[in-house]
Amino acid sequence: MNILETSRLRLREFTLDDAPFLVSLMNSDSWMEFIGNTAVHTIDHAEQYIVKGLQQSYTSQGFGLWLIEKKELCEPIGMCGLLRREALDYIDIGFALLPEFQGKGYAIEITASTMIFGKYILGIEQIAAITKSNNLRSIALLKKLGFSYQKNIKLKADGEELQLYL
Repeated sequence: MNILETSRLRLREFTLDDAPFLVSLMNSDSWMEFIGNTAVHTIDHAEQYIVKGLQQSYTSQGFGLWLIEKKELCEPIGMCGLLRREALDYIDIGFALLPEFQGKGYAIEITASTMIFGKYILGIEQIAAITKSNNLRSIALLKKLGFSYQKNIKLKADGEELQLYL
């Protein structure tokens, strides 16, 4: 199911056919550095994550992380979406692109559209963002989107410190 389209991109729900792409994305160097090891290392792991994580979120929350694809070739390039986390008072936006698609304006294009979708279609009044302090590209993008740094937080008591933006 398509969620939204921009001039170059489409955001849609993940399907089991996207498992190989998900393995590539979630094991890319930038994912491992800025998001961390999510234990999705095989097609089977990815299929379980799609069914038990992504698709379950679509059903229970009405939103989640969606696949970003270039419209012209229906080529998957990343993920973007909205997340409800127990440890966070706000719904937050998350995004990741394969390294070869970074720096081409895709992230700002899809995150800005996702913010509009969240606010005007889903009725989410306040969307947050979290990132590691060393993720300078993500921080620059968040500032372009109008976010401002609020404070450092931990999603888990023993977790690493992240920056919260509103």
